[in-house]
Amino acid sequence: MSSEALWALGRGNGIVALVFMSLSVALGIATRSGRPLLALPRFGVADIHRFVALAAVLLVALHFGLLFMDPYAKLKLIDTVVPFLGAYRPMWQGLGTVAVDLLIVVVITSLLRHRLGPRVFRTVHWTAYLLWPIAMAHALGNGTDVGHVWFTAIAAACGVVVSASLAWRLRANYTEYANV
Repeated sequence: MSSEALWALGRGNGIVALVFMSLSVALGIATRSGRPLLALPRFGVADIHRFVALAAVLLVALHFGLLFMDPYAKLKLIDTVVPFLGAYRPMWQGLGTVAVDLLIVVVITSLLRHRLGPRVFRTVHWTAYLLWPIAMAHALGNGTDVGHVWFTAIAAACGVVVSASLAWRLRANYTEYANV
């Protein structure tokens, strides 16, 4: 595969991962509310949240893997663990590393949910609220498509979805479903 193809696929996977992460945050908030969403019952919303979150994780892994193999990106193994050391826009690349580290914490606690208990799971799962803006900052700062209208539209749509969900979540009349 050519380096141009790796670069294009890596970027594309990152953008689609951001969309899926945004949907995951919104669906997580909807799941926690315990209310049906459109025609879906509560368990359907929870299932879609899990599917979208898993897809986001896989897309992030592809994003990283493809760019790691791409000679243009110049990623090193240490860049996967230690943030802010990268050769290309170290601040923004480092935010990507931090986002992946937080994503790993959320995934591990999700896999161990039944062993950790609901309180620990929920507390650690709140990390997703921190993960999303860091991932968005990485996309806006490190992304090479930022100057394109289509990318701006996608990023803005992601921001609107997450902001609207958070605004709904922070409303005084938001009711949490205790057994989610």
